[in-house]
Amino acid sequence: MSFRIVIPARFGASRLPGKPLADIAGKPMVLHVRERCLDSGAEEVWVATDDERVADVVRAHGGDVLMTRAEHPSGTDRLQEVAAQLRLADDDILVNVQGDEPLIPPAVIDQVASNLAAHPGFGIATLCEPITTGEDLFNPNIVKTVFDVHGRALYFSRAPMPWHRDGFAAGDQTGPLPAGQWWRHIGIYAYRVSLLNRYVGWEPAPLERIESLEQLRAMYHGVPIHVQPACEEVPGGVDTQADLERMRALLGGSA
Repeated sequence: MSFRIVIPARFGASRLPGKPLADIAGKPMVLHVRERCLDSGAEEVWVATDDERVADVVRAHGGDVLMTRAEHPSGTDRLQEVAAQLRLADDDILVNVQGDEPLIPPAVIDQVASNLAAHPGFGIATLCEPITTGEDLFNPNIVKTVFDVHGRALYFSRAPMPWHRDGFAAGDQTGPLPAGQWWRHIGIYAYRVSLLNRYVGWEPAPLERIESLEQLRAMYHGVPIHVQPACEEVPGGVDTQADLERMRALLGGSA
């Protein structure tokens, strides 16, 4: 099973500008992510960016870079540009590893690629992990998913789902939850290039606009998405300054 990794690394993130180059333990975050990817079974690892500052840092450390347009509406659109630049075949698999996941386990990357390869009826594969507290379940920054017995995603949302009708109405919404009933979506995706080429021809879907979740565009157009619990714990990414400080503490460094 062959696959390639693309790490989208936008410099101008709205909540944390310059995020790919944020220092963590003496090293820019994007390089931490790349090292994790290199430890996976990927055939190639590319950083896709619209900023020469990011490109210069990655190239200085021996990395492969593709310059992409700045105006992409989503990371999936950026990934399709990479596939076009590399002239990949329709059945090639690309894994999108977010540039703000410096602790992503390599085994998880291999898992999502293998899942897509093993399920030819699916256009996309992704992963999840248990939500164990009401605080996380009701946090709109933590995306939730529900899926069927075959691992086919039924929906993704920022809202708590499924809704425990009696329990949530009657009591505390911040306490511990039983494992295996609520799932956090982990933002790693494996795509077939043929799906990426279709995806960019679709207008953003109403559900996608409402939730600000790009995978809902694919679901809106009937693309099945495979979901499976991650084989290892994923510590989470960096969206805010608080996340960055947490990651610095985990990796033993500061800016």
